[in-house]
Formats: sequence, structure tokens, C-alpha cells
Amino acid sequence: MAAGTDPTVVRLSELVTALSYVTDLGLGQPLAHCMRKTVIALRMADLLGADAAEREATFYTGLMANVYCHADAAEQASWFGDDIEFKSGAFEAMDMSTPQMISTLVRLTAARGSGLRRVRNVAGLASMRKRVTDFLSTHSTLASQFAEEIGLHPAVAGSIRHYYEQWDGKGLPEHLHGEQISLPARLTQLAGPVEVFGRRGVEAARRIAVRHRGTQFDPGAVDLFCGHASELLDGLDAAADWNSFLDAQPTLSHVVTGDALDQVLRAMADLVDMKSPFFAGHSRGVANLAAAAATGAGWPTDEVTVVRRAALLHDLGRLGVSNSILDRPGPLAPAERERVRLHPYLTDRMLAGIDALRSSRVIAGRHHERLDGSGYPHGLTAATLTPADRLLAAADAYHAMTEPRPHRDPLDPARAAEVLRDEVAAGRVDADAASAVLKAAGQRASVRRAWPGGLTDREAEILALVARGLSNREIASRLVVAPKTVSNHVEHIYTKLGVKSRAAATLVATRHGLVGAYEAG
Repeated sequence: MAAGTDPTVVRLSELVTALSYVTDLGLGQPLAHCMRKTVIALRMADLLGADAAEREATFYTGLMANVYCHADAAEQASWFGDDIEFKSGAFEAMDMSTPQMISTLVRLTAARGSGLRRVRNVAGLASMRKRVTDFLSTHSTLASQFAEEIGLHPAVAGSIRHYYEQWDGKGLPEHLHGEQISLPARLTQLAGPVEVFGRRGVEAARRIAVRHRGTQFDPGAVDLFCGHASELLDGLDAAADWNSFLDAQPTLSHVVTGDALDQVLRAMADLVDMKSPFFAGHSRGVANLAAAAATGAGWPTDEVTVVRRAALLHDLGRLGVSNSILDRPGPLAPAERERVRLHPYLTDRMLAGIDALRSSRVIAGRHHERLDGSGYPHGLTAATLTPADRLLAAADAYHAMTEPRPHRDPLDPARAAEVLRDEVAAGRVDADAASAVLKAAGQRASVRRAWPGGLTDREAEILALVARGLSNREIASRLVVAPKTVSNHVEHIYTKLGVKSRAAATLVATRHGLVGAYEAG
């Protein structure tokens, strides 16, 4: 198949809907929470006579507003333990405005840990409050940028950015108030809590809406909801069924194919890899390595495309695993290991509705399967696994070994190659796949690149360590410099890149090959 003739065509609304499942997992909510919330918001928009542009913005804001809720999951886990369980509990106790939410988060953090740890937490309350505020601002900012990156209208991105604003002006990030906040944002702000409380009954949903009428929520939207609550909450399960949900949006016909589709999938991969500093850039790197290996092995262009896309998608399900498990340096309990082993299955199920990506989806769901049946989640054997399955498994295994993990430092390329060959000898990894991967890995580019934002070599080095989650003190120890020197470097890096958070800096590092990314020669 010639380049530029890719027949795969996907509706952007399908990709965003699949991504909403990722958000559900990250929030600790039942799958289809975001879809149900969006149905409620769209029903209110219809009652208000919203125009097509407002309706489109409502659709995407409902699905995408919380898409970066995991961007600081590592920090959340260090403060609260299980980050997913914490966010699930926060949703169930959603009887709070944005300022109240910040105060509650700070109070919970201050109460965590030993006596000495709690004293230190209390002493740092002011700093902690600012960090939590920055996190919430970062969520909306990154989600808004993501919307623009995948080709959505700036009005959609603007509505997503408004999601944490409040009617009374006490929200984030710009302290907008009243009708300065876009209508789609005001509707989805209300739809989220009433979906959660509506599971307890219509009256519970009405109470949460009325309690924050005129403070967190638009009073007009609250009155509309309360007057039509029963019909707005009726039949949500059926309306949030994949086919019913998308069929109800006939005007959302924007499609992506070829390079545009790859750009969306790369953005999705980068988003998911924000889950843990140990995985920053992982999916993009595996995709580049797998594609280089397949090309070097003489595969047709269309087959290279399929395996590259599978690699970009392969770890979507990891958002269903708490960072208290992912980032733990010690051994896992059996139940925790099973949670990890489920993530390829979750990836497969989240993409099941996108027929055009079926081939890539199946390969993605098998990246931890092994020839001898010792892999997961299904324990498939050589008789079932295709060449593409085998290649992605080898590329993922090798690339992961060259990255840091909580329990070990990264292996150097020679040692990683040795371990991969041992896996071949043990009958777990395919010999031809391993050979293609190691050949491609040996062609890694070593040329000097221009760093983003005009960073110096030292600043680029520090940015990579920031993206890996190291504190200023840890970076200083590794580079044998003073912590103040690192702090000054980080401040300059953020200024040059125009970012305000570790999460935003990590995205820049990922997209410029500073972490995780294999680059073919």
C-alpha cells in the first residue's frame, strides 16, 4: 500500500468517546459516567434551544473536561494512598465548591502519615494549597490544549478550559463569573454531580443542584434541571450505550484518517503515559520502535501502520490501575498483580466500538501475551498469536527494560538485548520479532538535536529528570549540584517552555524525545 493511501477512517467523536472510558477509569467511576453526564448536559442544551455550535461544545466538554485528571496521579497517591479510590470518594462527596474542594484536599493531606509527617504537612499548608490549585488549573489547561491539538474548534477548547470556573467567580483558572463562563461549561459542570447523585434517586440529584445554586452552578441551569429532573435522568443507561450515544449525534461527522488520525492517537498515547513518571513517553517510544522493526523486516506499509497504531493505544487500560500499585518499589500482593494484568483487557474493551481500528485494537490487547501461554490477560499461546502480536510484545518488552521502573533503574541497551534473547531461548518471545526489534534498536539516532524552547543541554537534562518525577533535591543529588541551582534551572525551563506545572513540562519532554521515545536512525 502506498504512503498517503491509508483507508482507515475514524470519526473523531468515536475516539473521544473511547477516551472518555479512560477518564472514567482515572476518576474511579463506573464506565460510561462521562457519557451519561454528557447525555444530561445535551438534554438540557436541547431544552434551552442551544445552537449546533453550543451543542457540539457541550458534547466534547462533557466527555473531555476531566481527561487529564490523572496528570498528577503520582502526587495524589503519595498524599492519599490509592489515587483512584481517593477520586472516587471525592466524587461521592461532591457536596463542595471548588474552594471547598481545595480546602478539603489540603485538610486530608495534612492528616495523612505519621505524627512527624503530619506536623510537616501542616507547616506546608500554604504551599500545599497552591499546589492543589495549580493541579486543578493544569487539568483544565491541558484538556483545552488537547482539544485544539486533535482538531476541535477553539470554542470547544474554551468551554473545556471553563470547566472548573464557578458562577460566583471563585473557580479556576481565571475566576470567571456568571455568563462569562460558556453555556456548555455551565451545563456540564452541573451534569457531572447530578449524574453521580442521580444514581441515588431524582431527589438526591435535585438537592445537590439546589445546594450550590448561584455559587458553583448557574441558577438558570439549576432551575431548568429541577423542573425537568425526571425526564433528564430517565433512560440514561440506554442513551449512554455506545451506538445509541453516537447515533444521536448526526452532526458530529468530523473524521480523521492518515496523518491526522496518527496525530490524534499520539496525543492519546501521550495523555495516558502521564499516569506515572515511570511511563512518560513509553507508548510513543514503543510505537516508533515497533514501526522501525516492522519496516526493517520488510512488512507492507499498511501492516506497519496497524502495528504502530496498536503500540500507541496499547496502554490505555493502565489508567485503571492505581499509582499506589504502579509506582510501588516493593512486591505486589496477588490482588494487585491481577489488577495490573487486567490493563490489556481494559484497553481492548475501551476500543471495541471503533470498527475501523479493530486490527490495531486486537494487537494492542495482546502485548503482554507470550508464546508459551505464560502471558496475560488471556494466556494465549503461539498457535493464536500473529506476527504483529509477537512484534509488539517484543518491542514493548525491550523498550520497557530501557526505561526506569519503581523497582529498578533502566537497563543499558546491551543488557536489555541480552534479557530479550533469554526470553526467546525460554520460548516466551518470538525469535524473528526479537531480532527485528534489536536490529531497529541498534539504529537509534545519536545526532545532536535542538532542544525545545532554546533549552541548553543542562536544562534539557534537568527537564528529563523532572518528567521522571524526581524532586529538585533528588535531581541535585544526581547531578552533584546545589538544590537551589536546580530550582533556578527549573524556573528558567518553565519560563522558556511557557508551562506552569510538571505535567505540562512532561508533555514537552515526551514530544521532544527527552523521555521514553525511541528514534530511528
